[in-house]
Amino acid sequence: MAAPYTLVWTETFARTAKRFLRTRPALRNTLSEVLHRLEADPRDPALKLHALHGRLEGRQAVRLTYSYRIVLRIAVRGKEIHLLDIGSHDEVY
Repeated sequence: MAAPYTLVWTETFARTAKRFLRTRPALRNTLSEVLHRLEADPRDPALKLHALHGRLEGRQAVRLTYSYRIVLRIAVRGKEIHLLDIGSHDEVY
């Protein structure tokens, strides 16, 4: 069964995620699990999806861990999730 949403990795996210995992290899499995949950249902309560405000208006974020977030944009019509950034709260906000 195909995932209801498609993850779209922006160039920025791919580059940032590579650097993020190089410095935090223990989070590789956590990232994989969160991305699978996003594909299945971005509104899964475990992801703690929330809208962002200010200069990040129109984007959302999910929790990777207590300290780290993934910034994204959900295109409901196309059922796509555009992954934009990953990092600590201070890095991505």
